Amino acid sequence: MSADTGLEPGPKSLDSSVAEFVKDNEAYYCAQFANIQGATGLVVSWNTMAALFGPLWGAARGLWGFFWTFLIIELFALVQIGRGLWGDLGADQIARYERLLGNVAKREEQARVALANGDQAAADSALKIAENLQRVAAAAKEKAEAAAGEATEVFLLGLALIIAVKILAGLYANIAYEKQYLRWRELPALQAGISRGSAAFGGLLLIAIWPLTLFRFTVADPDKVLSGATGGFLGGKIPITDFPVNREYFAGWAKQGDAAFDWLAKNFGDVFDGVTAGIRAILDGLEIVLIQTPWPVVMVVIAVMAFRLAGVRVAIFTTAAMAYLAMMGLWKISMITVALIGAGAALCVIIGIPLGIWFGKSKRAYALAEPVLDFMQTMPAFVYLIPIIAFFGTGKPPGVLATIIFAMPPVIRLTALGMRGVPETTKEAAVAFGCSKWQLLVNVELPLAMPSIMTGINQTILMSLSMVVIASLIGAEGLGALILEALQYAAKGQGLLGGLAILFCAMVIDRIAQGMYRKQVGNG
Repeated sequence: MSADTGLEPGPKSLDSSVAEFVKDNEAYYCAQFANIQGATGLVVSWNTMAALFGPLWGAARGLWGFFWTFLIIELFALVQIGRGLWGDLGADQIARYERLLGNVAKREEQARVALANGDQAAADSALKIAENLQRVAAAAKEKAEAAAGEATEVFLLGLALIIAVKILAGLYANIAYEKQYLRWRELPALQAGISRGSAAFGGLLLIAIWPLTLFRFTVADPDKVLSGATGGFLGGKIPITDFPVNREYFAGWAKQGDAAFDWLAKNFGDVFDGVTAGIRAILDGLEIVLIQTPWPVVMVVIAVMAFRLAGVRVAIFTTAAMAYLAMMGLWKISMITVALIGAGAALCVIIGIPLGIWFGKSKRAYALAEPVLDFMQTMPAFVYLIPIIAFFGTGKPPGVLATIIFAMPPVIRLTALGMRGVPETTKEAAVAFGCSKWQLLVNVELPLAMPSIMTGINQTILMSLSMVVIASLIGAEGLGALILEALQYAAKGQGLLGGLAILFCAMVIDRIAQGMYRKQVGNG
């Protein structure tokens, strides 16, 4: 066997390398691997053991991708075989047919009672309904008989499929194993040869998956059969697809959760009221500035601020967006939304950036905080409203708190990412020139991390925007309430115009913040 296969086996020949990998039946696999590696087109290689044992062969050889692929495909084929052999294919239609016959009998009884009472109209109506139900029942019976007659076809389909899958496994096995061999040459820690432990584990997985799945998809009314097999232990009340645990556990834990929320609200009510009062003060101040002040004055001030901080383009966009709000009569509720977004985003930035700096400098602190951040980002937004309502009630301040929980993780993560991205050589040079820790942070680390921080601020603003509509469910006013009303009454035009207003509010805030940063960088 020559070494011109492109593998560059080094001091060992290809045969010895393959023998060391496969550990048994070396001559067979050496020939098959050489055939695969030397082929330039379609490769034909047959493995009888893989064809016979399918996923178990893959598990024994450490080919877990092969194992899962053929376990699922063979299971599908076996399900068709089981349905054809002992599955009652027309069971659903037969059950429907029996229900319809019961309804027909009820209608006929109603007609007899009506005739006995001399009510011919009611009797005719009941008989008419019974006649219609009888036709539907006959159609259901025909479908059941047709489905039952397809059992042989389903069985043959499953048999053909299992044969095809076995042939495919036999043809593909050596190709997959040769790829595993190439990976093993790069990573010798990979499994070599047959592992009895892997084979046993694969067998346990097969036993855990195949029998129950076949039972579920091939036996007619599996829940009833399972109940009878267990002597009525399950009582037929718990479907086979449910985990057989007493559902009272859920109710018990739910009561414990209610008690915990009540205890916290009772013993820490003053703390929660203080937080609510603080946020309400911020919102009231913003609303006085944005709502009580005449809207032309607010528009001019914001446009000038956008021009001074972010440039001409942002100022033009800001003016056009605010003109849209005023023209559509949405100024007041839009300013309420701006106050909600502004308060939530500002608190996220004020709290999140220092935390991000800390986590960027301390790997231990970030390791502890990361599960909490994951929880805050992955928990559905509606779930946040439950503890918010329990502790803080309803209204605008609870909406701001829900926004903080939902929108703060991006600015924390991206600030930490930016801090960790500052080159160590740059920091060492700054310290060598006499920078204190504070000077290093303010003059070196934060400027270099600022692009990542601004991206986090952008994401926080956008997530605050998405929370505005959800917060309207707990009494937060503004454009979110307008969208909620449009959803309730299917007011498509109102919802679209309100959605554009929310978009413009968020874009104005974001464009001013991003433009201010870009302008500072350009001037620097």
